[in-house]
Amino acid sequence: MDKPNQRIRVEVRSRNDFWRRAVPVEWQHQFPDRKLVTDADGLYRIEPAWLEDLGRVAGRCFSTIDVAPQDPGRRRLFRRFVGRS
Repeated sequence: MDKPNQRIRVEVRSRNDFWRRAVPVEWQHQFPDRKLVTDADGLYRIEPAWLEDLGRVAGRCFSTIDVAPQDPGRRRLFRRFVGRS
């Protein structure tokens, strides 16, 4: 298993909060041995090998997965100028 510092940060983008919350629930149901680690600002840290599987699970929940920057401050600064989509 990868060490926590080798994990990548991902963000779940969804139609609404219901579907955003459904992604980790469905993930836990399908992959009980793969734990999503919650990170700051509602992001998750995952092993890179899980990215494709998480993307499939998210797609079934009307969501997508974006790889987030390692430094969350940069994303907050960017959103301040551009806004959320």
